[in-house]
Amino acid sequence: MIIRPRRVRATPALRRLVAETRLHPAELVLPMFVREGATEPVPVTSMPAVVQHSLDSLRRAIAEAAEAGIGGVMLFGVPEHKDAEGSGATDPDGILNVATRAAVAEAGDALVVQTDLCLDEFTDHGHCGVLDERGRVDNDASLLRYRDMAVAQAESGSQLLGLSGMMDGQVAAVRDALDAAGHPDVPLLGYAAKYASAFYGPFREAVQSSLQGDRRSYQLDPANAREGEREVLLDVEEGADVVMVKPAMSYLDVLARAAAVSPVPVWAYQVSGEYAMIEAAAANGWIDRDRAIAESVLSIKRAGADAVLTYFAVELARNLR
Repeated sequence: MIIRPRRVRATPALRRLVAETRLHPAELVLPMFVREGATEPVPVTSMPAVVQHSLDSLRRAIAEAAEAGIGGVMLFGVPEHKDAEGSGATDPDGILNVATRAAVAEAGDALVVQTDLCLDEFTDHGHCGVLDERGRVDNDASLLRYRDMAVAQAESGSQLLGLSGMMDGQVAAVRDALDAAGHPDVPLLGYAAKYASAFYGPFREAVQSSLQGDRRSYQLDPANAREGEREVLLDVEEGADVVMVKPAMSYLDVLARAAAVSPVPVWAYQVSGEYAMIEAAAANGWIDRDRAIAESVLSIKRAGADAVLTYFAVELARNLR
């Protein structure tokens, strides 16, 4: 007998019927940048079709995202002024907190408004925490800032806090602060396995990063998969409601390991450099853009992600209809 696996690949209907992995708009989250003082959208040159939003264009984009049926949006603030402590992150009138209130009002119950809880956009040195007298990132002093930032974001209406700073103990510290401030129902997304990746370059343009140097003392070494799994389990133990692997496409093995051990949902972030590579190759005619977008996100889902943060979210959601 000849085994013929091709039988179930013969027609589009058969291939659809036997597909093991499917994408759904509700499993997609759109990262969005909001720029303080902007009166109109400002293009991000390294990320075609991605912009730094004004508050007005943010509202329009939130409405479009809701109409497309995606699961949520993740907001990043781009402040006009920065300082060593990242004070704009905890100011109720800071751009991220103002944008959160605007997004929640526009979205209603249609999607989940999420916020990035990290200091890098707000510090003049560009690190994800505060520095000690020797210029090193001070883990425990940074946790105090994260606590205040979490309360400010919750009080602005954020429906999920994305802890992306990679400080030891950040999930436990933020959970404690929220509970003490009367916000026990606000869930936490722990960026558990966040790697010191070369694929973040365009993002740093998008948030106008002030970073000099690198973040290798707190983000994970790309060589280490087992360490990523350990960080996932630590975040779960500290009370994370969801855990994240970032980047996605170059870390599918880490994602699969996380999905195998995590008792909470596992998400993955298709980061700016991954987005830019697809756009650049498509612009040169080297790949089929629509197929590459769908295949790239499908691969992340197949590796174990329950949801995917991607700049393609709204476009892909529309194509899935």
